[in-house]
Amino acid sequence: MSTISPLNALLDLPFQAFSPVDGPLSGHTLAVKDIFDVAGLPTQCGNPGKNHESAASITASTVQKLLDSGARFIGKTQTDELAFSLMGQNSHYPFPINPKAPDRVTGGSSSGSASAVAGGLADIATGSDTGGSIRAPASFCGLIGLRTTHGRISLEGTMPLAPSLDTFGWFAKDISLYQKVGAVLLGPDEQEFKLNRPLFIPLLEHYLLDEAEDAAFRKMYAQVAAQLGHAKSARQSTASMDDLYLCFRQIQGFEAWGVHGEWISAADRQLGPGVKDRFEYGALIDLDTYKAQGKRRDLFRNELADVLRDDGVLVLPTVPGAAPLVSSTFEELQTYRERALKLLCLSGLSGFPQITLPLGEVHGAPFGISLLGPMGSDSALIRLSATILSATEKRN
Repeated sequence: MSTISPLNALLDLPFQAFSPVDGPLSGHTLAVKDIFDVAGLPTQCGNPGKNHESAASITASTVQKLLDSGARFIGKTQTDELAFSLMGQNSHYPFPINPKAPDRVTGGSSSGSASAVAGGLADIATGSDTGGSIRAPASFCGLIGLRTTHGRISLEGTMPLAPSLDTFGWFAKDISLYQKVGAVLLGPDEQEFKLNRPLFIPLLEHYLLDEAEDAAFRKMYAQVAAQLGHAKSARQSTASMDDLYLCFRQIQGFEAWGVHGEWISAADRQLGPGVKDRFEYGALIDLDTYKAQGKRRDLFRNELADVLRDDGVLVLPTVPGAAPLVSSTFEELQTYRERALKLLCLSGLSGFPQITLPLGEVHGAPFGISLLGPMGSDSALIRLSATILSATEKRN
């Protein structure tokens, strides 16, 4: 696999044409993360040894729905290796470029998709979010990004990573198009969500990197509060943030090894640094530990549902700050990743939807703020986001 300059976002694969369809997404271009099957093309999953010779016979159901709604396929996008990273730096290939901050990473694993939309190569690009792979790159690249309610959008025809955490997501060039894609993939929520009771957990702001990030977050919060009102402090989980992070990490690691362990063990797959370490970590987690962490996750989900009910929305930083510099050391990237996952894991563990909005910047680079809503409130979150973004544009 090679990539096409200048952004290293789209993969150099044979052109695959689909019959044009008239629909709500007509006139818009679509790029597809290379963990989703597209008929006639291989699904390579960011690893040199993965499915490079065989082409998919059927297109992933959700991608097909976008095509059937009029979107025009333009190509597949680069992904971090087996979608098991957060930085967008696949050691086998040229890194995708962050068009909004070229000296900083795109984030991953939906790296090429975020780069393609931020750089104007595609109007819409699909992604996935297991640990933060929609929300982090969206924040890093100045985009809107929704981690959907777990299980709401089909992942049929998609490479799994950790099935109880994997979700479908997408990027789009603006909130109007984001809403159109949401209408196609989500439809209306099963119940009406007011989302008019903003909440915050003070502890979460401690994961911001420094004073500049704190100031940038407070500016974004003021824009949200102008529409929602000031947030009230929410009751924290009985589990500590360290406990929740460990819970997420062990569930993800156990499931990832369960999905990919046999293939990894069959030959030297030349896994890159970080990715190799995470799979090796997952291989050591036993079933009893996994079951115990599943119970902890269930307790957290119930506690968060009780806090949010059907009208609450949690306001929080998406990530600790701007994207790390491309020149960061491996150790610096790992430190940032662990800090970020303590913010990102709340949506993953609960299965509740979270959307990040490109309302801020710090150190001259994009920085997002998130809204986390009750289970099934995906469409309501997008509508609320549209209201906030529209009001912000008018003020500016």
